[in-house]
Amino acid sequence: MRAAFCPTAGVIELREVPDPEPAAGEVVVRVRACGICGSDLHWFHGALPPPPVCPGHEMAGEVAACATGVRSVREGDRVAIEPMVVCRECEYCRSGMPQRCKRLRILGLQRDGGLADAVVVPGYALFSLPAALDWAVGALAEPTAICVHAVRLGGVGLGARVLVLGAGTIGLLAVLAARAAGAADVVVSARHPHQAAMARRFGASRVFAASADGEQERAVYAADHPIDVVIETVGGVADTIADGVHAVRPGGAVVVLGVFAAAPVLPALALIVKEVRVIGAMLYDRSGPRADFEITLDLLARHRDRVRELITHRIGLDAVQSAFAAAADKRSGAIKVTVTP
Repeated sequence: MRAAFCPTAGVIELREVPDPEPAAGEVVVRVRACGICGSDLHWFHGALPPPPVCPGHEMAGEVAACATGVRSVREGDRVAIEPMVVCRECEYCRSGMPQRCKRLRILGLQRDGGLADAVVVPGYALFSLPAALDWAVGALAEPTAICVHAVRLGGVGLGARVLVLGAGTIGLLAVLAARAAGAADVVVSARHPHQAAMARRFGASRVFAASADGEQERAVYAADHPIDVVIETVGGVADTIADGVHAVRPGGAVVVLGVFAAAPVLPALALIVKEVRVIGAMLYDRSGPRADFEITLDLLARHRDRVRELITHRIGLDAVQSAFAAAADKRSGAIKVTVTP
């Protein structure tokens, strides 16, 4: 079968590899859609080391084969994939927080992922894909679950005022998740016009430019409209954690989702004086009555037409290099580039 690899920054090559063989408890999924994530672009640009395996962790597909011990799915089932491989024995796994497992391996980072014709996945990592969702929207379950998890950790509830820093896929889905959690007002900082327009369609009440003038306007707004929760989605080498600490109200929370390539600035005095909570949000969990992925799939089904607008490019696996080039160039109008094996 075909599988993509990144031998060096800026280069994605397609190789022929053996068909995957599932071990007991595992499933072979025929990949139908795999999204390119902002964190993928960090290693594509050389800011982080590329994965030594086939990348791709935003996946949806069709069950092709089940090994012994798998009873939750059968051949032909449509599934979304929670890309975590864990021990299922430690205190974190048993308490529904597998993202904290010390033996955590992420598909597409430490184990082969979905930029391939097929991928091997533990049976416990599969969630039934609602019939209303096409493959590409189903692959958005992974980034949406990240936002559902972050909104819950930040304590977003009825009447909350939320600031989302960044309007890429994660930022836009954070707007959707915050609104679904009951936020009364969600404002966004966006770098590109097409991102700003999409943020408004996703429920942002106001959008500020990611510029000096925009930051000044945002500061004036926050002075008159205290921000309860900031959701940071930029990462890289940005100063967005500091921006969040300065923008949030005393006693508020800053939830960090961005993947940082360097140690970020942290304004410790403002953090102390305002008693701000800075919360790291890692993936998703199963600690509540329903798994974050289950909540997410319901959310996507309700908003499928709106969410489908995020998918600006659908590109075949044979052109995976072009897919990364499109995702890396926001001037192309790209928001979510999805590879379709």
